[in-house]
Amino acid sequence: MCPRLFQIGPFTIYGYGLMLALGFIIASYVLTEEFKRRKLDANIASTITLIALFAGIAGCKILYLIENWNDFLLDPAGMTFNPGGLTYFGGFLLAMGCIALYLRKKHLGFLLAADAVAPALMLGYGIARIGCHLAGDGDYGFPTTLPWGTDYAKGTYPPSYAFRDFPEITKNFPGSIVPDHTPCHPTPVYEFLICTAMFFLLWKMRKTTSPYGKLFMIYLVLAGLERFMIEFLRLNPRILVGLSEAQLISLLLIGAGLIGWWKLSVKQPV
Repeated sequence: MCPRLFQIGPFTIYGYGLMLALGFIIASYVLTEEFKRRKLDANIASTITLIALFAGIAGCKILYLIENWNDFLLDPAGMTFNPGGLTYFGGFLLAMGCIALYLRKKHLGFLLAADAVAPALMLGYGIARIGCHLAGDGDYGFPTTLPWGTDYAKGTYPPSYAFRDFPEITKNFPGSIVPDHTPCHPTPVYEFLICTAMFFLLWKMRKTTSPYGKLFMIYLVLAGLERFMIEFLRLNPRILVGLSEAQLISLLLIGAGLIGWWKLSVKQPV
């Protein structure tokens, strides 16, 4: 792991921040090119990227603070301004809401813009996940004996701390403590590979899928399925019927995508 990539004078370049920025830059480029192809204002694409950046980070932080409310009450300033602690779905929901309001102001249909956003969003998310991998921030998975199991001992959230609330895991180790050098599933890398494949699928479908909105509905289903499945390997607490919070939100995304697809199909049969 390499949370800190290098330092230039007083400035430290962090792996997570670099990959997050790279994800936004590449997603912005893809989105701008798609807007141009659809003969839409490229300046709107740039503004959408900025909204996604700021609203996305704010939403990620807000949901994280809600999830860890008791810790937040003990240290509000520390929890709020800590660069770590981000929950993706919070950022996704807030960013989508803010973008919808902006598009309404610009008199541009949300579904039209959402179709253009879908491939870029999938790719940007996948790239940002590599930042989580470099940071070793607890987004990795359970211990594994597979040859590609990854050592997260130097991460910001090492296994001895990350697994402390998982007795079903700690019971298998002496003293009920998971050694920091225990190989774990590199789930951020899995997500990067899956999201890259899904990006190419959406990119291929973008010229042939109609009416407006259907491509975005496909995105919702794919994004929901990806996160739902990967959560079975990750160390997030299970809160309802053996599912994590992310899995429950994923089911909502899948449901919304399927219902949206059906409604759009009724209006214009395939």
